[in-house]
Amino acid sequence: MASGQKPFYIVLGVLVLAGIAFIGIRMMGSGSISIPANVVVTTADTSGFRGYVTGVASAPLEVTEYGDLECPVCATFATVQFPEIKARLIDTGKIRYRYRDFPLDGPHRHPRVAAHAAACANDQGKYWDVQAAMFQNQMDYAEVADPIPPLRNIMKNAGLNTDTWEACMKSAKYAGRIQASLNEGTVLGVNSTPTFLIAGRLYPGLNSDRMIALVDSVTATLPSPPAGSVTPTGGQ
Repeated sequence: MASGQKPFYIVLGVLVLAGIAFIGIRMMGSGSISIPANVVVTTADTSGFRGYVTGVASAPLEVTEYGDLECPVCATFATVQFPEIKARLIDTGKIRYRYRDFPLDGPHRHPRVAAHAAACANDQGKYWDVQAAMFQNQMDYAEVADPIPPLRNIMKNAGLNTDTWEACMKSAKYAGRIQASLNEGTVLGVNSTPTFLIAGRLYPGLNSDRMIALVDSVTATLPSPPAGSVTPTGGQ
């Protein structure tokens, strides 16, 4: 080999090794636990479950959010806008609020793992607490190769039994439920998150002021809810 060619082959070798390392990192990017996509949805996946619901059962109007737990805009909505919505619409009995997973597999790295993490938290009665904590700490798990350690920490801080939670994660038992939720939104025409379904119409990216005004406008034409309302469980 001519001495003048040595630098070329050294550089080439470095580039090849870098390429191999990059591929290896991408292959490991799914983390230690993965949740399958495009699974066949069975009756058991949806029986008795229509989303994560909070608010009184007799509220005159239901608002559905199609969201992604790795969506930065969803995180902003949850941390900045949702507290006002909860105080003025949910806690006052004006609406019943339903959350549906709409994982954006292309733009985001672990959207189904994140959705499944919250679903497993729901098994321990902690869905809404964990959802809020996940949105507040989204950057801890959204862009790392393995999201399970930071998610486990979120669950621990929320008071969950982390061994039970991790067993649920490894089972991937809610993969079909997540797929069914995505299918539901897709059929309706959802193509971004967060998107809200109110009185049969889709509204992408509402803020609290717009949602409150819209709900007030719709509920003005509806009968008042009866007394003695009952608050549903977090996952029904």
